[in-house]
Amino acid sequence: MRLLVTLAAFSTLAFLVTGCVSLRPFDEVRRTVPENHFLRIGDQLVHVEQAGDHGEPILLIHGFGGSAYSWRKVIPALAADHRVFAVDLNGFGYTQRPKSRESYTRAGQARLVLAVMDALGLERAHVFGHSYGGGLTLYLASRNPERFLSMVLVDSSAPTYSDDRRSRLAGLRPAATFFLRSFALRPSSIRRALQRSYYDDSQITPELVQAYLDRLRIEGVADAYQGLTAPAPPGEQVELEKIDVPALVVWGAQDTLISVETGRRAAARMPRAEFVVIDQCGHLPMEEKPEELLRAALPFLESQTLTPRPPLPTPPSLPHRERGGRG
Repeated sequence: MRLLVTLAAFSTLAFLVTGCVSLRPFDEVRRTVPENHFLRIGDQLVHVEQAGDHGEPILLIHGFGGSAYSWRKVIPALAADHRVFAVDLNGFGYTQRPKSRESYTRAGQARLVLAVMDALGLERAHVFGHSYGGGLTLYLASRNPERFLSMVLVDSSAPTYSDDRRSRLAGLRPAATFFLRSFALRPSSIRRALQRSYYDDSQITPELVQAYLDRLRIEGVADAYQGLTAPAPPGEQVELEKIDVPALVVWGAQDTLISVETGRRAAARMPRAEFVVIDQCGHLPMEEKPEELLRAALPFLESQTLTPRPPLPTPPSLPHRERGGRG
């Protein structure tokens, strides 16, 4: 009886706040986003931003709550010598939200990434993964190392993150709807989330908050939220020691979400990893310190390329590198 009362209360609250937050129809997204930014994967339209017309491919995978937009400050420099592809995962950005909860599991997201690579004709790629996208990158590297040229992990979560953040309450549709419409999908909530991710809060502008919010307030967000956070069977284990992919692990020294020491320990477990710390930087180096991230990533990419090119001049103030694993 108490459960029925609770559900009724949540349903009432969800109904009362339904008009408070408007969701953008996906058909409207299709009309406003260039048609060539979408790939059709089965019955789903997946948003992929592309830049660069030569060189080895780079695939960019954003973090939880982010999108291809999160990489905008580093894409131009990466595209000077590479073909760059920034994908929006299930539940984020301008990718069409599927209804199946399984699409939002770690395995479901991994299938999406591999399907995007196949659709683009990318047999192998350098893969950048940030936070949640870093955990997904590690999962992919442990299962599909043949698809990797190298990987760059930026303030990466553990591979288990997509399982660890699930809760029973999120499985209740009224509760999920109430939470999204009355709390999560409001500018104040997005601003607070960015403040937890930045070291320098002065960089968090109203335009930045709105850009992140616009890419979340899209039709299907309730399906996405439940798929990403409701209970699901645990995924397979990932052993970092067995990942045989060249890796650069980059961390913001002032990351309060995932500590730099956590990153350092994880990098030390990977046999082919280097570790770089960016000072005066939080959880979003590609947003907060894009030039410093590029100063670490570009020489690493150059060292991993399959097609040798003339060496680049060493940039000034290169972040300190630490070797991980067995070197």
